[in-house]
Amino acid sequence: MSLSIIIPFYNEIDQLKFTLKKLSTLKKKIKNYEIIFIDDFSNDDSEKFIKKYTKKNSYIKIFKNKKKGLGSAIEEGINRSKLDYVCIFMCDMSDDINDISKYYKIIKKEKMDAVFGTRFSKFSKIKNYPLLKLILNRIANNFIKLIFLSKYNDFTNAFKMYKRKTLIKLLPVVSENFNVFLELPLKIITRKYSFKITPINWNGRKYGESKFKIKEIGSMYIFTLLYCLLEKILLNKHK
Repeated sequence: MSLSIIIPFYNEIDQLKFTLKKLSTLKKKIKNYEIIFIDDFSNDDSEKFIKKYTKKNSYIKIFKNKKKGLGSAIEEGINRSKLDYVCIFMCDMSDDINDISKYYKIIKKEKMDAVFGTRFSKFSKIKNYPLLKLILNRIANNFIKLIFLSKYNDFTNAFKMYKRKTLIKLLPVVSENFNVFLELPLKIITRKYSFKITPINWNGRKYGESKFKIKEIGSMYIFTLLYCLLEKILLNKHK
């Protein structure tokens, strides 16, 4: 068994040295893994910095995105992945690196198509979450949970793990930005693939600047929600 970790990035030079240092600790827990960085048209020295590591570490790879946008970067990473399972992990290190190995154990042992982490469990620990973003997150996620009659409550979180063979079946992605992280789990649910929900920890980024802009991408989430809802209706009609 093996794991591909996809990390999309855009202008993360201030964050990368901390990210790469943390990721190196996975060697102790996962024997066979690769880290795939996808450069989403950065204009700083991020690519140059990562390439220094690729020369010394064959498991670290970097590719340029073909079409600008986070959704496209995720799809590029999926297509570039080679191993049995795929984890999407954000460069800002807000998610707990230890939860990667937790996901990996679950997806292997229980033979799931996906593992979804939730930051909103009584067993989760959250720090430095902006209040406005938190309020909007809980309203949106609970609304989605109700529409799709799901037990899951953290659809919009990027950090999830998938069986690669299953993930390939979800392509192509239609979402262009952060809404891709809503599209993928909703496709898993509507197409009735197996998944497991587990508590995870989250701590707001310490370095660099967040690329998530609430005002800019709200309409994109609505588009993805309607798209996946339509897919659900059509799938039910063809039963």
